[in-house]
Amino acid sequence: MKTLAFLGTAHIHTPNFVKTVLERPDEFTLKAVWDDQPARAQVAAGHAGCAAVADYRDILRDEEIDAVIVCSETWLHRELVEAATAARKHLFVEKPLGLGADDAYAMQRAIDAAGVTFHIGHFMRSYPFNRVLKDWVDDGVLGTITRIRHCNVHHGAIGKWFHPGGGWYEDGWLWMTDAARSGCGGFGDLGAHSLDILMWLMGDVAAVTAQVDRLLGNYPCDEYGEGMLRFANGAIGTLAAGWADVLRPLPILVSGTEGVAYVDNGKLYVKSDNLPETDGGEWTDLPEALPHAFVVFLDALNGEDVALISAKEAADRSAVMQAFYQAAATNSWVQPQTS
Repeated sequence: MKTLAFLGTAHIHTPNFVKTVLERPDEFTLKAVWDDQPARAQVAAGHAGCAAVADYRDILRDEEIDAVIVCSETWLHRELVEAATAARKHLFVEKPLGLGADDAYAMQRAIDAAGVTFHIGHFMRSYPFNRVLKDWVDDGVLGTITRIRHCNVHHGAIGKWFHPGGGWYEDGWLWMTDAARSGCGGFGDLGAHSLDILMWLMGDVAAVTAQVDRLLGNYPCDEYGEGMLRFANGAIGTLAAGWADVLRPLPILVSGTEGVAYVDNGKLYVKSDNLPETDGGEWTDLPEALPHAFVVFLDALNGEDVALISAKEAADRSAVMQAFYQAAATNSWVQPQTS
């Protein structure tokens, strides 16, 4: 039996994470929750069936607690992660790891030095078609990759998803629309997942540029945007993300010198010189989906052999996203920090 606690309950995924833990009572128990807003902690504790504590340090001093789940507002991540690693608590952190490169790399150093189990909430690596694309890129099935595109969007700004009245709390999820607290707007929120897949497939990023915009005006942050990436291996990438789209039919396209593959409405299509009898039609030989990233973390705590995202990978993604926003603000290309 592993004992868990929440350091922050602000994130929009907190309800699902609480539900996931409660569905595994023979393996995990929730002992406590903390949030920088005591009223928010009390609400979360009621749903979780555990105590709300006033000082997160009480959680870290509790030797019965094996791991913590960091679902706080992003601006608090560094303080909480550095304190948790000093207490040698395993930790799951919601994305993004940090507000930007400096605090993300500071957290990476603390996590690596502590040697604790770490995972972050990038869940798209579990999708069957992304797993196939990863194998094809690594094995050269599509040849040398020249272009890659990823799109991750929803209609949250149109539908006012973050307004008061939604979710557990009186103020909804409005903090996510305040870049000082969240680190980004719609482009960075959903683009974080796209960026993880792009870098998982293609590796390090040499430079980026971007444009972000706010058309609807329902929230004070950017609502959507588009970025370009030059990868260290020479490939060109594009990333579309935001809260102002009514449909997401084409999440990913990978084009190489010997083939092309793309996903349309959840179905994978491919044409490759290295895959006999592929002419651009649907590819149906897909693996089973892997669990959500949070479930993967829980399985890791149980000693299962699962694929975790390293703290360095998580920090690199925060650095590249910060570079996107710097590029948008200066209408230029920006080289992301690497440490």
